Amino acid sequence: MFPPLPYLEWISGRVEAAEYDLGSSDLRSAPHESDIVPERLTGLPDPDDETLRAQLADVYDVSPENVLVTAGATHANLLAESAALAVALDDTEEAENSNPQVLVEKPGYQPLVLTPGALSARVDRFLRPARDEYVLSGDRITAAAMDDFALAVTSNRHNPTGRLTSRESLATAAEACREAGGYLLVDEVYAPFVGDATTDHAFGGVTGAGLPNTIVTGSLTKFYGLGGLRIGWLIASAEIVDAARHAAFHVPAVAEPSRALARRALHNRDELSASARDHLRTNHELLASFAAEHDELSGMVYPGSTFAFFEHEHVSGDELVEAAWEQDILVVPGRFFDQSGGFRVALGRDPEHVEAALDALSGVIESLSASTEA
Repeated sequence: MFPPLPYLEWISGRVEAAEYDLGSSDLRSAPHESDIVPERLTGLPDPDDETLRAQLADVYDVSPENVLVTAGATHANLLAESAALAVALDDTEEAENSNPQVLVEKPGYQPLVLTPGALSARVDRFLRPARDEYVLSGDRITAAAMDDFALAVTSNRHNPTGRLTSRESLATAAEACREAGGYLLVDEVYAPFVGDATTDHAFGGVTGAGLPNTIVTGSLTKFYGLGGLRIGWLIASAEIVDAARHAAFHVPAVAEPSRALARRALHNRDELSASARDHLRTNHELLASFAAEHDELSGMVYPGSTFAFFEHEHVSGDELVEAAWEQDILVVPGRFFDQSGGFRVALGRDPEHVEAALDALSGVIESLSASTEA
């Protein structure tokens, strides 16, 4: 049975209710768009006859057989995990009684932790500790992997801290997974979040696509702010893509109107990416300035990131989040990322909204600091 996802249940309705949204991480201007065609896609040309699958293959510099289009990144992660487990069970002599091991980073995004268990995996954790600045370590994966290891799950940028992992470090982690007999799954919804494009592929960001024993997932939600389309994908070996496609028949398919609008988005990705990077750079500067102004907060704003994880020196994450919510400010409790002592601030909305929201949050922080010192 699929377990409840407390984070998604908690945040449901809060984005719409908050006057100041510092919980949403996707780069968009408004909390919702009711138009059938999103404003940023209105008036843009469509491609002639290129499929969405072929477009994504071009973006990631892979063959179309290595691409599966999904109904968002959450859907992609579910299918990727199902596929990796199916391959692991095929390789297991006692498959009927087997519960393969899935390792998930800690701290980490709660759905990435809970979903594999619903697929009958045994979920264990590997650490990305604060003392190591949340680095992704292949050695930690190796140390935690057991004989029935099937998959290690990570995010890049790391959610909730915003740390970006290099291609070289991803390759090291992938090799650790290969040696342990399994795969590396990289949720890359935040990978394009770089101030200046570092490559012609993968929307200008870091990717694990093409590395041995590696599955990557992404979507149009975070970087392009097109969450309403519910378009995601996974990039993997043909064996994994085929297994994921088998699993996809058991869940809802991608809507054709969404697929058509996604084709338009990718056809105009240079223009959309330039706009997204302007948005990203401005909000990163606002977040860095905010962090520098508050000595009572600990935590790092990683280069180029528009979200970060902080701890207040006197109050818990839940206390700060509740105090902020009383002032109509949405920030996310750290308990949903295995770190109850802190909170995540995410700057997805337009800079004018973000600036006002950070000013309001500064007022809450100053009030909490004053009350604890009294």
